[in-house]
Amino acid sequence: MSVLLGYAAMLLLGVVLGLIGAGGSILTVPVLVYLLAIPASQATGYSLAIVGATALAGAVEYLRRGQSHPRMAVIFGTPAILGVYLTRRYIFPAVPDPVAQFENFVLGKDVMVMLVFAAFMLLTAIAMIRNRGAEATAESAPRTIKMNYPMLLVAGFAVGIVTGFVGAGGGFMILPVLVLLGGLPMKIAIGTDLLIIAAKSLLGFIGEAQVAPHIDYGFVALITLLPLAGIVLGTFLNKHVPAARLKTAFGYFVLVMGIYIVVKELFLS
Repeated sequence: MSVLLGYAAMLLLGVVLGLIGAGGSILTVPVLVYLLAIPASQATGYSLAIVGATALAGAVEYLRRGQSHPRMAVIFGTPAILGVYLTRRYIFPAVPDPVAQFENFVLGKDVMVMLVFAAFMLLTAIAMIRNRGAEATAESAPRTIKMNYPMLLVAGFAVGIVTGFVGAGGGFMILPVLVLLGGLPMKIAIGTDLLIIAAKSLLGFIGEAQVAPHIDYGFVALITLLPLAGIVLGTFLNKHVPAARLKTAFGYFVLVMGIYIVVKELFLS
């Protein structure tokens, strides 16, 4: 039953992504871990393939509309790709298991991954709940800001390392950087964001594949196709559902899930 729920959840994640344009992928790792029984350290790697493929589908559509900035994607995306690749290829495999031990308390690697991911979820939830005001501010902001190249490179590398650990897209971190440091309008920033997420996630998965002892590519393909199918349905429903309100509601749901993961991993395991 949990497997069927997991597959249904993966389809639903795609629907959410199609409806609100972002955020759905944040629940990929919890679905893989709690419903499909994939170890957390492995789930973050699988998630990179799923997030990369779904972001690529969205990025292609934004490119077709001319609502993307490929040059900015290269400037910000190159250090981000380097960060996520190095994390999955070298840094993440080097993390010991257990990570730490204090008398009777043992912090295992999988538990540490889920706690870091929960913190990432809480930040994402806050960003989604506050998103409406941020979008309005960014859309009305003057576009005379010059690109801050050093900060773009540093921010890109930092985002790559963080998302390499948690296996999520990190779009809520990338968008403000593209708007405030890159001077992009919000709609162009979203398309550029998806392009960056696609590139760094898929290349991060390549780094994972080089060190992972076993990857079930058939399973990865299946759980990648499900959200892609969901995106089609979500894009259709987007015309009939108030996406802004849905994004806020989904943000509260992610907030609750993040708190649940912390409680489960620390007190219920």
